[in-house]
Amino acid sequence: MIDNYTFSIIKPDAVRSGKTGPILSMINAAGFEIAAMRMLRLTREQAEEFYAVHRERGFYQALVEFMTSGPVVVMVLRHDNAVEQFRKLIGNTDPAKAEPGTVRAEFATDIQMNAVHGSDSDENAERETKFFFSSIELY
Repeated sequence: MIDNYTFSIIKPDAVRSGKTGPILSMINAAGFEIAAMRMLRLTREQAEEFYAVHRERGFYQALVEFMTSGPVVVMVLRHDNAVEQFRKLIGNTDPAKAEPGTVRAEFATDIQMNAVHGSDSDENAERETKFFFSSIELY
């Protein structure tokens, strides 16, 4: 993958509160193309593996609990300079610090229940995409 793909998750809080459609609308309006998408419920083992990079951090167990608390929507998005552009669209991890008009400013509840995940680098976008999708599934 090159810099025109990124990975995202619409998190359980946003799915549970009916924000999937409005979030997808914001993503489309920002010019992103959906290359792959599915709804699923992460198992504990999947969440632990996906977030293994945070294993030693104090918030790890709470993150795993939260991410397994309900369905999520995982997706691969295409756009020029996708990682950077998507990070701008979703806003700061802490919704109180997110720019107005960003996904997290609009839909996040707090720093953990912040509506969406977005890859923070091209390398992580590739790793995260491969965690959920095979190459044959990408449009």
